[in-house]
Amino acid sequence: MSIGENRNIDEMKLKISQWKRLRSTIHLGGGQKAIDKQHEQGKLTARERITLLLDKNTNTIEIAEFAGYEMYEDVGGCPSGGAVVVMGYVSRRLVIIVANDATVKAGAWFPITAKKNLRAQEIAMENKIPIIYLVDSAGVFLPMQDEIFPDKEHFGRMFRNNAKMSAMGIPQIAAVMGSCVAGGAYLPIMSDESLIVDKTGSIFLAGSYLVKAAIGEDIDNETLGGATTHCEISGVTDYKMENDQACIEKIRSLVDKLGHRVQTGFDRIESQPAVGDEDAIYKFISEDNSKPYDTQELLKTIVDKGEIDEYKALYGQSIVCAYARIDGWSVGIVANQRKVVKSKKGEMQFGGVIYSDSADKAARFIMNCNQKRIPLVFLQDVTGFMVGSRSEHGGIIKDGAKLVNAMANSIVPKFTIIIGNSYGAGNYAMCGKAYDPRLIYSWPTGKMAVMGGSQAANTLLQIQVAALKKKGEEIDEEKKQEMLKKVTDQYLKTTTPYYAAARLWTDGIMDPADTRKVISMGIEAANHAPIPDQYILGAIQT
Repeated sequence: MSIGENRNIDEMKLKISQWKRLRSTIHLGGGQKAIDKQHEQGKLTARERITLLLDKNTNTIEIAEFAGYEMYEDVGGCPSGGAVVVMGYVSRRLVIIVANDATVKAGAWFPITAKKNLRAQEIAMENKIPIIYLVDSAGVFLPMQDEIFPDKEHFGRMFRNNAKMSAMGIPQIAAVMGSCVAGGAYLPIMSDESLIVDKTGSIFLAGSYLVKAAIGEDIDNETLGGATTHCEISGVTDYKMENDQACIEKIRSLVDKLGHRVQTGFDRIESQPAVGDEDAIYKFISEDNSKPYDTQELLKTIVDKGEIDEYKALYGQSIVCAYARIDGWSVGIVANQRKVVKSKKGEMQFGGVIYSDSADKAARFIMNCNQKRIPLVFLQDVTGFMVGSRSEHGGIIKDGAKLVNAMANSIVPKFTIIIGNSYGAGNYAMCGKAYDPRLIYSWPTGKMAVMGGSQAANTLLQIQVAALKKKGEEIDEEKKQEMLKKVTDQYLKTTTPYYAAARLWTDGIMDPADTRKVISMGIEAANHAPIPDQYILGAIQT
């Protein structure tokens, strides 16, 4: 192993260590005092409930773990978006679990909370897998109600999705384990089955204080909307449970009785390990994402037995297209090439740039995977499409549009991993968030932006300097460098994987060693949603 590769491993491990420290803080939600208060009320925390609900010693994926990171600082923050979302196994069934975190502002909904909950429902709907809601929320965070309440992708969309999922036959189970108020009160009754925990769970459109103010009636919350009321009088809920533990055990029993769906039929054989030791996957990406590496060698650390069947290996070499298996699943991989390649056209330093021939090759490969019903995996380390007169005259826009068209109209499930750069139109062509990947995760080395930091900073600096000169201000070199540093720092902050994950541009950040697990669980989920033949045909013709 080279000195550079050893350095890359050390840098990656440092980034993973930082990621783990931040996760530990996020997992505390509203802090230890808030956790202790939850326990004093006889309730488990959101994460404790999920741990108890999941099958032991099975794989899980947390969705949008960093939602809200470094956002809403002026109101105390919103760790993990005030909710915990996990894909995992309950009674041997793959499900999505959504749990309000009552240690964060009593589980109140921030704008990012709504976005995160809708993402969880989207995953359930796309893959036709059951969804379980563990409800403990004070409702909309009132100071930000204008950003949560009325728009299409706001709070109300969740109940629209409840109705749509019921019509699609996707099982929904809601357990009211704390507050469930106002508009949120529709959730349990719009789910297929609902449970409520005695003495701690409550459901009402308006609490006792608001009832008093509105109609002058004196009533306590338990009588108004507690477990006895809704299981014995209103019939809103189906199961009255003694405590959190009993409620979770009942959910597991209900999931255990679910029927099975017809599966898509994605091909899977016995899983085989990838090539290399546990550090092998860490050696490729340099600290600043600028150093070349061999993408084919990286793939060996991800795919079963390190074996790939490369498509058009000698043509369009700035993108690697290959058939392979990941954890036994048949996949089609589209990955940016970062190494120097010698071709008949001369030595080429790709650096993640997409050329016309590569775009054409990738488009054809995507259509092949649609015809063969093979899920697609995109590994992004892309700086954009090739520019300049030669590329423009050669039709780079046309070929790029062909790739985007094929990728956007692909019917087989797509999974995107951002391992390095994700810049400009390259993000689109390689299946960024706008193009509906079933899951999209970033390594700690991922960077998302319209363009690279230095190019963008210099462009922004030129604009600022020009504006100041118009006002008659003279800018010396020292002042210019000071301005450049400020602009660069500000811009780079918005390109980090944490900034992207906080806003749900990705589903999260992961240890590169978990790449196989994320892709495998994603395909297993997608295998629950059959694809009609006419859609496959349409995608190929497009």
